Amino acid sequence: MTDSTTGDLLVALGLPASDQYPPEPSAQRFPDGAQYRVEIPSVEGPRCLEAVLEEAERFGVPVTRVSQGSGVGLLTDAEITEMVTLAAGAGIELSLFARPCAGWDASAMTRASAGGGLAPTTRGQDQLVAVVDEIRRAADLGVRSVLIADVGVLAVFAKLRAGGVLPADMQAKVSVMLPVANPAAAQVIAGLGADTINLPTDLTLAQTAAIRSVTALPLDIYVEAPDNLGGFVRHYELPRLIELVAPVYAKFGLRNAPDLYPSGSHLERTAVELTRERVRRARLGLDLLARSGANPTCSAPHAKGLAVPVT
Repeated sequence: MTDSTTGDLLVALGLPASDQYPPEPSAQRFPDGAQYRVEIPSVEGPRCLEAVLEEAERFGVPVTRVSQGSGVGLLTDAEITEMVTLAAGAGIELSLFARPCAGWDASAMTRASAGGGLAPTTRGQDQLVAVVDEIRRAADLGVRSVLIADVGVLAVFAKLRAGGVLPADMQAKVSVMLPVANPAAAQVIAGLGADTINLPTDLTLAQTAAIRSVTALPLDIYVEAPDNLGGFVRHYELPRLIELVAPVYAKFGLRNAPDLYPSGSHLERTAVELTRERVRRARLGLDLLARSGANPTCSAPHAKGLAVPVT
């Protein structure tokens, strides 16, 4: 044992000694100089994406990223191509989930009382092959961002991108389902090749600011979380969140809404209506931000650094 405190030892490793008390404003920014961007999640197909674009125009919400959760494999080539065309025309990022995963497979452990943590992972080498197949398919169809929820998939993605198998401009958006709940974990995930990191929904501002202190990567944070991720409605924290955690994707999920995954045509009407409400929720959050007196800079579509799909 040394005379150093554990906090001192962690500082020597490039980590903070504690959560950040009081949290300090972040000097980090997106490549265009903005502090925050708006993301709408659970955009489960072309009709949902059309709804996002319609409502964004109606409510004046500068949506710059949409993400999907059911996975590349739950969309036809024609559906992906239509989403690529819509997103590219609007100058926004389209991120599709890289699945399959253990939770949708014949895994007994994921259904056990203590096995939920296995659910988002890639189970076995055959499933890893399947996930990479879906990433390659998305890339071939013009998608330039995929959600990743497994450390092995993330590492393989980065190697394939570096080797030229995947496009150099394709981004890895680490899912909230791959828990990055402390600064050390953030360092590891960043080192594996992540381009953005979705933090757990329940971290405090002090905990989130500590993670910000060790990485310049954009952090994706639910301002409103769906029920199966905690159901938190944290619009009132948006001004401080942007100040402390920039660059940040303010992600507007929806509490008190059904779980859509895996989505499909049988749920399309519901999915579209929920999508419209998410954009309205974003408007509510931005209105609160304006009333707070804060005036942070926000990216617009076509901003530098967005993984806009290629047609």
